Order: sequence, then structure tokens, then C-alpha cells
Amino acid sequence: MNSVRTVLERLTANPWGALAVLALAAFLEAGGDSFFQQGVYRSTGGRRMLELVCGAVMLVSYGAVVNTPRWDFGRLLGIYVVFFFLFAQGINRVRFGQSPSLPVWMGGALIVAGGAVMAFWRTA
Repeated sequence: MNSVRTVLERLTANPWGALAVLALAAFLEAGGDSFFQQGVYRSTGGRRMLELVCGAVMLVSYGAVVNTPRWDFGRLLGIYVVFFFLFAQGINRVRFGQSPSLPVWMGGALIVAGGAVMAFWRTA
């Protein structure tokens, strides 16, 4: 775990590295959620168990990626939410064949705008 912490600490010390770690965390969370969705509602038997185990592994990995680095997660939360929205919509399209509706796209535009404000608005 110490080597993972070291790698994540080094990555998050750089703004681009922090973005990459946030994107990875959002992918793991949205992906883990999608495996649970698949396992609970669309699978049975051994396939259900596999989906649930994959979901659990991804969500535990998400927790480790997000909580291991020492960073100002509150300030970076806006960017994280943007990444989560984008990955969730992409996964929803690929795994479940559902495209976002106009209200989802409009809400997503507000999420992106809010994330930009939270991440880039600097106060003196």
C-alpha cells in the first residue's frame, strides 16, 4: 500500500496528474455502480455473482484511489463530479444502450459549468 500511496502522492502533486487520478476515480466509481446495476437487475446465477464481485472490486479501488492521496478534495470535487457525469453517461450508453435525454444533457451542462467554477475560481 505504501508504494501505491507514493505513486498517487506524486501524481496528485502535479495538476495534470491530479486530473488523471480524479478521472480514474470517477471511472472506477461509475463502472463499479454499473456492475452492481447489471448484477442486481439484469443478471442471474453465476453471472450475477461475477457482476457484483466486479462492482465491489471497482468500488473498493475507487475508495483507495480517492482517499489515499493527501489533497484538497473539496476544491477538486467540482472536477470530479464533471468526470463522474461524463463517465456515467458513456457507460450508460455502452453497457445499457441508453442515450442521455435533452434534460440530462442540459443538467450535465450545468454540472460542467459548476465544476469549472469550483475548480478555477480563485479568490484573493
